[in-house]
Amino acid sequence: MALFENQEEAAKELHSLIPNGYFHPEDSVVIAISEAGVYFASYLSREEKIPMNIFLSEAIYAPNNSELMIAIVSETEEMVIHELLVESFGIDKDYIYSEAHRQYEESVLSYVYKYRKGIPLENLEGKNVILVDECIETGLTMTVALKSMIEMGVKSVYIAVPILDRGIHQNLLTICDGVFSPHQIDNYISIEYYYKNKKSLNFNKLEEMIKNSGLLEVSKQTKE
Repeated sequence: MALFENQEEAAKELHSLIPNGYFHPEDSVVIAISEAGVYFASYLSREEKIPMNIFLSEAIYAPNNSELMIAIVSETEEMVIHELLVESFGIDKDYIYSEAHRQYEESVLSYVYKYRKGIPLENLEGKNVILVDECIETGLTMTVALKSMIEMGVKSVYIAVPILDRGIHQNLLTICDGVFSPHQIDNYISIEYYYKNKKSLNFNKLEEMIKNSGLLEVSKQTKE
């Protein structure tokens, strides 16, 4: 059953849940935690008139199954492991740590250059952060982002997604300050299933959104 006509409708529904004046430009930031999340972060940033950034990470897959995500590593070198899967399949933790280091060096750092021209993530200490994605299925990506934000000393951290798995929703509420989401789904299937017309966003479009957000200018000033 489709819940949204397209990403724009989903973004509008999501934004409608955020109370007026809840976040302030001087101490808040919207952070996309995936490429797909950039559209929604850009929308919220524009509507709420607060800065935007992007947080980068890379999945780690099972040694004999390139589609089974068992862990994820972030640009702050935090890692979250899907303990149940790792235990069920008897996966060696040394393999996971080795893969985490490789993916950080080969993939995550390349994303930093791709999306922020090599500029590190801004200092978020004391900030109110809104982590944004297009959906939450397993929760690994969001959890590593949450863990990283907490380690960076943010004042508060909220989650904003158009759709997420109901079980994950309950878990996230125990580790963040709030979740904005118009739809919590039992037996989550696939993101495409919930849109009538879901458009793919190529790199040029994502780059345009990031440039228009002023992210690169802010990041450059922070570095200087």
